[in-house]
Amino acid sequence: MSGKLQKVATKPVGLALGFAAGAIAGVIFKEVWKLAAGDDDAPDPHDEDRGWGEILAAAALQGAIFSVVRAAVQRGGDIGVRKVTGSWPD
Repeated sequence: MSGKLQKVATKPVGLALGFAAGAIAGVIFKEVWKLAAGDDDAPDPHDEDRGWGEILAAAALQGAIFSVVRAAVQRGGDIGVRKVTGSWPD
C-alpha cells in the first residue's frame, strides 16, 4: 500500500483509537484517584475548597495516565498497521 493511501486508510482508525484511548484513560484516572485519595471526585482547578497540592497532584496524575494510555494505543495501532499492510506507518 502506498504511503499516501495508507495514511488515508488508517486516519479513521487512528481517530477512533484516539477517542477510545481518551475514554479508557479517563476511567483509569477516576479509579486511581479513588484509590490514591479516597475521594470519588478528582479536584477541579476551579474548586475553591481544594488546595494547590491536591489540584496539582491530580493534574500530574491525570496527565501521566493519559500519556501512557495514548502511547500504548498509538504503538498498538502502528503494530496493527504493520501486520495488515506489511509496512510501518509514517
